[in-house]
Amino acid sequence: MQGRTHAGDKTFKCEVCDKLFGQIVYLKRHMMIHIGDKAFKCEVCNKLFLHSFNLKKHMRIHTGDKPYKCKVCDKLFSDSSALKSHSRLHTGNKPFKCEVCFKMFRQSSTLTSHKRIHTGDKPFKCEVCFKMFRQSSALISHKRIHTGDKPFKCEVCDKRFRHNGSLKTHMMIHDGEKPFKCKECTKYFISSSDLKTHTRFHTGEKPFKCKICYKTFQQSGVLTRHVKTHTGEKQFKCEVCSRMFIQKGSLKIHMRIHTRDKPFICDICDKKLSSYYVLNRHKKIHSGEKPFKCEVCCKMFREGGERNRHMRIHTGEKLFKCEVCDKMFLQERGLTTHMRIHTGENSII
Repeated sequence: MQGRTHAGDKTFKCEVCDKLFGQIVYLKRHMMIHIGDKAFKCEVCNKLFLHSFNLKKHMRIHTGDKPYKCKVCDKLFSDSSALKSHSRLHTGNKPFKCEVCFKMFRQSSTLTSHKRIHTGDKPFKCEVCFKMFRQSSALISHKRIHTGDKPFKCEVCDKRFRHNGSLKTHMMIHDGEKPFKCKECTKYFISSSDLKTHTRFHTGEKPFKCKICYKTFQQSGVLTRHVKTHTGEKQFKCEVCSRMFIQKGSLKIHMRIHTRDKPFICDICDKKLSSYYVLNRHKKIHSGEKPFKCEVCCKMFREGGERNRHMRIHTGEKLFKCEVCDKMFLQERGLTTHMRIHTGENSII
């Protein structure tokens, strides 16, 4: 297992990956990575660790212990390496460079993971569905889809999550924290991914394309929902009115019509609303904010969807088709009103 070499003071070589070590005890410890002997187990989420100090550090995720404090912004961290990485946000330091695309990174581990985008290497394999991953953390998170395990719990509303990052993002809803700012309209967002998605409303970018009808979308989630309109897949059923939904979240929001539950309160006028999305839309009434502009006539809109629907007036695009007489409509509500001609339904109650 340990062949001698003459590379300075590092005389013990791993026969699997050729890494060199100065002492045999370090080589033996390293070999556990290859033979899978992970002796230290987290009793909360069953994650395994090579060393006891790694387990101790990991346990802070579950206990919430954060002994390391940023001297600039007072933010707390569970381990010193996370604090060190965070500090680079303030200094702007990105010391790790990709030699292929020259992108810079704050952490060496992020660079290592990034390099696999160029090489296509996915060394981590799910033993259940055989899906491959670039990062071990992505595999661990993925496995919870099969097990149903959600070890990370919100102490405010008891909602549970598969990984800690989702919990941290969720906590910003309770804290009101929105650290990511749009440069176009000064709107703030909980996560960088939300900001990235929002930015597409300004740029008009639609990178996600339906392979069936070639329609493009700004969000992958919207594409996923759209594809189900072709397949007719609606697996979530309302037990009150039997209406079917493509997504579980849509059913959950719909159920508030029946329960009259309105858990989101406007902090300006105290109006209660049924969803976080509706609350954000409502707040723009108070602020007068209309960040979405029509590039043809310069009319401003509160929502990107409103702007997109308005654009059809200029383009003449009619997406909604009557299956009875083939007449086309600019908006879904126009089609809904038209359908009453065929059904005989009276629109005036």
